[in-house]
Amino acid sequence: MAFFQQLKSIIDTPTIAEKWEQFQRLKLEGAELEEPSPVEEWKRPSYLAFCRVVPPNKLPRRRWGGREKRGALLHALLHIESSAIDLALDSAYRFRGMPEEFYRDWLKTAEEEFRHYFLIEGLLEELGYKYGDFPVHTSLFEAAQRASDLLSRMAIIPRWYEANGLDANRRLISKIEKFPDRFSQRVVEGLKLILKEEIPHVARGDRWFKWECRRRGLEPVETYFQIVDRFFERWQKRDLNLEARLKAGFSCPELRRLSGDPRVC
Repeated sequence: MAFFQQLKSIIDTPTIAEKWEQFQRLKLEGAELEEPSPVEEWKRPSYLAFCRVVPPNKLPRRRWGGREKRGALLHALLHIESSAIDLALDSAYRFRGMPEEFYRDWLKTAEEEFRHYFLIEGLLEELGYKYGDFPVHTSLFEAAQRASDLLSRMAIIPRWYEANGLDANRRLISKIEKFPDRFSQRVVEGLKLILKEEIPHVARGDRWFKWECRRRGLEPVETYFQIVDRFFERWQKRDLNLEARLKAGFSCPELRRLSGDPRVC
């Protein structure tokens, strides 16, 4: 099976275990990266096979309390990792004729997202739950559908959603590490590992966003905010993980606008 056909098959496969099995057989070396086969529309997320979808405002609040609250929070994190696997694979599938390093970047990202998924899944299963036991939303999938060109995809998925995850992860760690039980501390250890490995994911998006800006002759900062304003009518950012975002490639002018703080950097 050709490289892009294999990618599409993995994306459409429902369970993460099956996706992982197929992914391990995927080979980039020697692949035809300008394959003439048409790019198929991504019509539905694979997790619909076993997850119940609700609007984001109908999801349980993310709190770290008793078993069910912990399960709901870990399930929300697991769903993010599941979605991130498909998003990384779809970036490799959707954009043809790119430099080989582009595909290498997103396959490496997908591999790391698989690892994050299995880490969180193990913790969730210790509580007696599995993926699909709590409702989920489709916000990331819907964003990926809208961000169908390379510039928008790199701006919205890695440089907006995943970068927001750098902020949220740090806040979550600070809340959970207050709990002295060993399970909570293991979750914190897992979140710290994920945070460390998510910075390069955002950096890869930053790299290819700026690459596409150069190719189109666009100024990156203004172009980024034009796309963000187009996707989100009202947005506010405070309490940014400045250290992580700087490592991921965000500039000081961007961070000042995102934080609303002219003193940043």
